[in-house]
Amino acid sequence: MKKVGFFRSIHLKFVLIYVLLILIAMQIIGVYFVSKLEKQLINNFSDSLDERITLLTYSIEQEIMKQRDDTTLTIEEDIRNVLQDVTMEDILEVRVINNKSKVLGTSDPYNQTRMVGKRTTDLLIKRALAVGRYSEDDAIDRNTGDRVRIIAAPIKTNSQENIIGAIYMKASMENVYDQMRQINSIFTAGTTLALAVTAVLGVLLAQTITRPMSDMRKQALEMARGNFSRKVNIYGNDEIGQLALSFNNLTRKLQEAQATTEGERRKLSSVLSHMTDGVIATDRKGRVILINEPALGMLNVSRETVLQKPIVEVLDIVETHTFDSLVSEQETLILDFSTEKKPLILRASNSIIQKETGFINGLITVLHDITEQEKIDQERREFVANVSHELRTPLTTMRSYLEALAEGAWKDDEIAPKFLDVTQTETERMIRLVNDLLQLSKMDTRDYRFNKISVDFVEFFDRIIDRFELSKSQKVTFVRDLPAEAVWVSLDEDKITQVLDNIISNAMKYSPEGGTITFSVHIEETAKQILVSISDQGVGIPKADLSKVFDRFYRVDKARTRMLGGTGLGLAIAKEMINAHNGDIWASSQEGKGTKIFFTLPITQEEQKDDWS
Repeated sequence: MKKVGFFRSIHLKFVLIYVLLILIAMQIIGVYFVSKLEKQLINNFSDSLDERITLLTYSIEQEIMKQRDDTTLTIEEDIRNVLQDVTMEDILEVRVINNKSKVLGTSDPYNQTRMVGKRTTDLLIKRALAVGRYSEDDAIDRNTGDRVRIIAAPIKTNSQENIIGAIYMKASMENVYDQMRQINSIFTAGTTLALAVTAVLGVLLAQTITRPMSDMRKQALEMARGNFSRKVNIYGNDEIGQLALSFNNLTRKLQEAQATTEGERRKLSSVLSHMTDGVIATDRKGRVILINEPALGMLNVSRETVLQKPIVEVLDIVETHTFDSLVSEQETLILDFSTEKKPLILRASNSIIQKETGFINGLITVLHDITEQEKIDQERREFVANVSHELRTPLTTMRSYLEALAEGAWKDDEIAPKFLDVTQTETERMIRLVNDLLQLSKMDTRDYRFNKISVDFVEFFDRIIDRFELSKSQKVTFVRDLPAEAVWVSLDEDKITQVLDNIISNAMKYSPEGGTITFSVHIEETAKQILVSISDQGVGIPKADLSKVFDRFYRVDKARTRMLGGTGLGLAIAKEMINAHNGDIWASSQEGKGTKIFFTLPITQEEQKDDWS
């Protein structure tokens, strides 16, 4: 997981929010405090000016109302003396004006000659003289740029009936605002210090919150890696501590759940791996999420190439089916994955994975190899067809001849014996076929016993060859290539005699006039067995048919075989007999040059050793 940057961390966000909240709170408090303080200072300043004006008004009234003669000072001189006592540092200038708007005096020495004795046109003074109203106004001094307050107050007699003059006062307000600036500086410094302290406290407080959260984050990463042994540290019993405790409980429960799930997964994996059937599981979109080894082997694919692929592609049924059709129909499919080298027929049984709510969560397909079953069914069908055909041919022949005899042919001395002879031949043919079938049936069910004895195979083979040589009707030459010494083999004489009879009969049937049949026996001491071969110079067997000559009812030339009276079961019986004697049998052939049948039988070691000694 990517590490969270400092500027994106909740630690910084918490401190910033905390500091901003304090800053906003202090700004609100500061604005309220400064506004109130400013108002209070201005009110105090105004009250101070009002007090001075009241005193000046009284003093000026006394001087104006004073009786004068030649020995006393003039009114202007008295007023100048009064104004000289005005020592308030904020007062820039005080003027005294009589009721005729004439300036009687000023506290500004620079304006004595310029203004005293002259009439004033100031609007505030005129208003005070006219209506007797106290007036004030704030303005900016044109010369200094300072903020000043200008006050015009009427001077009345003691009876308050007559306005005898007015006082004009100009006072600087910069001291008030200087005080405000100092207070603002102090407040700013206090705010800065408070924010610094708040930031430090915010960092410490944020750590108390983010440290458990960081610890829980690390724990979550460890849990994602599968490590459930780590625990989150609990720093307190508050909400975060309770969260950490709940996180530890969750970790423990997840560990238990994972252990249970892992156990079930191992059981499922063991079951799937030991199943002989292939199993494929998909998600709800039909993509393969699980496949066991037997399924991989059946489909001849690797796990990496199959996972996350649609199941219809894996089963190669894209053209005929969709995932939705497999889910809705849940039919059993027969899939042919046969190749030139190996036949493979699979039966795919589908079942859906469904939740209790009815939601379909996927599909499970079970693959069963039915190649042998299909092969057996095919062989059964072919066997029934062959047996039916083999029995129908002689029965049809017999029926025809018997009908002819029943219709009067038995009265003909020349035809009747021939018809009876054909009927007898076909009857014997059916008996041979039925006997061969019964014998094969017993061998298939292992319902037979061998009476094995130790036999000198050379002498035994010689006797059988002699019998065929004496009874042969065509001109065929027998050539023997047999060992001079005795070769002892444990065998059932009747069964091996039947094997040799079938092989030699076939060799004689397919050998042309003047042909040669070669009989040979070779001792293979390393394999501790004998190799018997019987070869003819007949028409041979095509290479494509050579591997099938030991199948039941298989004939290379069916017409000729039936004409010669064969049942198509001789070599099949020979194969079963030789295999039952722990031997092997096979054939080699060239078309037009003949066929050679080989089989092996194990040598009886004890008697062979005694004979050699």
